[in-house]
Amino acid sequence: MTTTAEGPVGRLGRTAAVVESTRQVGSYLALTFDDGPHPVHTPHLLSVLREHGVTAVFCLWGAHALDHPETVRAIVADGHQLGNHGMHHDDMTDWPAERVRADLEETTAAIRAAVPGVPIPYFRAPFGRWGCTPEVARGLGMVPLGWRVAAEDWEPPGTAELVHRVESRLTPGSVVLLHDGGGDRSQTVEAVEALLPRLTARGWHFTGPARRA
Repeated sequence: MTTTAEGPVGRLGRTAAVVESTRQVGSYLALTFDDGPHPVHTPHLLSVLREHGVTAVFCLWGAHALDHPETVRAIVADGHQLGNHGMHHDDMTDWPAERVRADLEETTAAIRAAVPGVPIPYFRAPFGRWGCTPEVARGLGMVPLGWRVAAEDWEPPGTAELVHRVESRLTPGSVVLLHDGGGDRSQTVEAVEALLPRLTARGWHFTGPARRA
């Protein structure tokens, strides 16, 4: 996987405990979005998903959740699931379990400051660098969530290219990685808007990730 300043750089430390597939088999995919909430791109994305009746998983950056609690509430109000994506998007590869646990608990508290008591069923390691995070996340009741398809949208290549990357890389049961925060995600939102009717017309169905590997 391509190394970039902002995007996932690989699956270092990945274990069998990391979920990368959907809860149903066949022509299903699960959309997931990292690094939000963003005060502009996330609401736009929510409106696109709402128009097509599609729900997704939003893996929230804790500091952004504190900055934009109203957007966190909007995500939950639209029926989407949440993931914990760390408080400050740090590389946790070499962190001891105690430090990882403290960060994940702080992130969960930041999210629940906006939406008290909301379920947070998933955790995704920043940059896809897992270290000991899968075990810690499971101990906190969260499923470590990976992906099979990455659009590599952290460096916007153009909307048409993002559409092509997702369509050409899809396999049945894929969890798809996209971003709604952490930079200019307007091309991602445009790509999702184009992809939803195209994929539906080709027989794809949208569902959630599996809850266990």
